[in-house]
Amino acid sequence: MIRKFLLERRSWILLIIVLQLLTLSVAYLDSEIPMSSLLYIVFLSTMIFVIFLVVRYHQETRFYKNLEQWEPHLDVTGLAEGRRPFETATRTLLLQQTERLRQEAAYNRTALEEEKDYLLSWIHEVKTPLSAMHLMLERLEEEPLKTQLTYEWLRIHLLLDQQLHQKRMPSMENDLYVEEIDLKALLFTEIRTLRSWCMQKGIGFDVDLEMTRILSDTKWLAFILRQLLTNAVKYSEAGDISVKSRTRGDLTVLEVQDHGRGIDPRDLPRIFDKGFTSTTKHHEDKATGMGLYLANKAAQALHIRIEAESRPGVGTTMRLIFPQRNAFVQIQGE
Repeated sequence: MIRKFLLERRSWILLIIVLQLLTLSVAYLDSEIPMSSLLYIVFLSTMIFVIFLVVRYHQETRFYKNLEQWEPHLDVTGLAEGRRPFETATRTLLLQQTERLRQEAAYNRTALEEEKDYLLSWIHEVKTPLSAMHLMLERLEEEPLKTQLTYEWLRIHLLLDQQLHQKRMPSMENDLYVEEIDLKALLFTEIRTLRSWCMQKGIGFDVDLEMTRILSDTKWLAFILRQLLTNAVKYSEAGDISVKSRTRGDLTVLEVQDHGRGIDPRDLPRIFDKGFTSTTKHHEDKATGMGLYLANKAAQALHIRIEAESRPGVGTTMRLIFPQRNAFVQIQGE
């Protein structure tokens, strides 16, 4: 701040220096003027000017020091009052700009909430004809056509489900209900949803659950499992997908292992990033880059850790590591 103050007042300082040099040059040129007296005057006036600068520095930088420490946000209660005209003008402009930003933020927040409500309403409206379509598909007798149409119906259903949970994600903490869940029943419900897709690709499931009762939120855990199972089916060509649960100390671990194309080691640290698809198959348009990102976000809210292990050409293992039972006291307290 001292350097900034001196740079701001450099014209004053240069003026004083020029005047002092002018005074000394006059004494030098005019021998009748005693040099010692003028030197004394120049010294005193310089000391007075230095003291003046120190006093002015403390007076003039108080407001701007407070301004530097103030974090730019919509709360201006911590902003110091201006004591001088320029300080008052600066504070007034900041207050006006902050008020304008506050109004724009409120307007944008309202617009986003309205858009979110509209989209959620639209998704629920679309689900009604989708359910009717599914009932119609079940009555089809031509098996190849039925399988193909059911697969396309499933793709639309899963995309709508992902969009629905994405819009609910910001207020997820208000929607949690932690209870004891039958993991086996939940898992088989999700597998049945993917049945037509698995039949089309010739994929089965090998389920071996050592632990079948866990504490979590049914709806959001089902969404996480749906993303993992969908990815396992999507990137597998044939063979069984293994689903196992076991204990690791005091923790419960659920593994979903496929034998698909696997994930490149350079992509593995980024698979939970928003919008990331792949660097090796970047031209493919099957992936949206949102499934694992949303699953990981939901898992964090449930204190579940997701781990990924993969080898290209061999397959991928996704692990859900559930928290200890006492961790849910913290979830419910949030």
